[in-house]
Amino acid sequence: MTTTKSKVVYSPTFTDGAEFQIPTFKLLKQDGSLYKGGKAPALKKDKALRIYKAMVTTRVLDERMLAAQRQGRLSFYMQCTGEEASVVGSTAALDDADMIMAQYREQGSLAYRGFTIDEFMNQLFGNEMDYGKGRQMPVHYGSSKLNYMTISSPLATQIPQATGYAYGQKLAGKGHCTITYFGEGAASEGDFHAALNMATVHRVPVIFLCRNNGYAISTPSVEQFAADGVAPRAYGYKMDVIRVDGNDILAVYEATQAARKMAVEENRPVLIEAMTYRLAAHSSSDDPSGYRSKDEEAVWREKDPILRMQRWLQKKKWWSEDEEKQLQEGLRKEVLETMKRAQKRSPPPLESLITDVYDQVPPALNAQFEKLKTHIRKYPEAYPKSANDAAITSKGGA
Repeated sequence: MTTTKSKVVYSPTFTDGAEFQIPTFKLLKQDGSLYKGGKAPALKKDKALRIYKAMVTTRVLDERMLAAQRQGRLSFYMQCTGEEASVVGSTAALDDADMIMAQYREQGSLAYRGFTIDEFMNQLFGNEMDYGKGRQMPVHYGSSKLNYMTISSPLATQIPQATGYAYGQKLAGKGHCTITYFGEGAASEGDFHAALNMATVHRVPVIFLCRNNGYAISTPSVEQFAADGVAPRAYGYKMDVIRVDGNDILAVYEATQAARKMAVEENRPVLIEAMTYRLAAHSSSDDPSGYRSKDEEAVWREKDPILRMQRWLQKKKWWSEDEEKQLQEGLRKEVLETMKRAQKRSPPPLESLITDVYDQVPPALNAQFEKLKTHIRKYPEAYPKSANDAAITSKGGA
């Protein structure tokens, strides 16, 4: 049984979907000018600068923290480099009360919403001021006050969760939606298909934003799927879809703004495929030279989304080279100074290991905690001084 009446034929007729050609929405050229026929969205100066500064903040933070990882200060890091427009541009098109469910490369969303450098650093170093209490890997951010769901390592789990959360928003009826980010590699997970099907069946206000950056770690798109990208998959679920130049901040902003209107006002889920490129390695554990060429990277560096927006701002007389220099220098100084402070902060209290899951810590966990303290006291040389001090001074310690 289908939901629509199907045409009847009297001989075997097969289709492969090739008749559907999905266009790519663009507005802004790399030199900062608009394409002929393109019209910039209604973006005021203060918001445009908020977007731009969030993109630059993300780039500077990424550069410095990758260097910190190489110096042994961090165990792990993942950069957003090259994808800032896809992330920040889409976030800017939302209401700040809308929920964001990220994958692991969307620190630009937090930067746009006001997550401070201090908050970034606390999470990266897992100190006592980290909202996650040091329980997560670096870059697994979360902020309840900024409506940014804490990142989870298992790939694509956030996609069906976004559909479920959006269903709750629909029932609440307060005019909010959820956006979830993922790469084209995550779109190959079963969670992706389950989420899209559930979203259209229940008509929930959710935006699925696929950052198609060309690689699922080291696997290029041509080896991931034979179809024309991820966008055509929306047809299988009768979902509205748009493909956009992911390095074009204006196009991403306008596409997401329109998608949000459909989601919130009509409960129509939308899939956005943002065509972009990961200029950095997949993570600090990856070496992209093993699967792509320097020439390929150079082509995409010429399409830098930050440089493109900077030129647009300059053409509008909203930004200058002096302001750019001051912003870059100020951010680098702030990142370095904040990193030094974050490193000196104490780790979370040892007792926090067994809190938060239960309203009251059950006897079994308390017993395990006592065994842990005994173990630390027995082998103090294997643990940091802070752990030894905590094992001695914490409640119940000898």
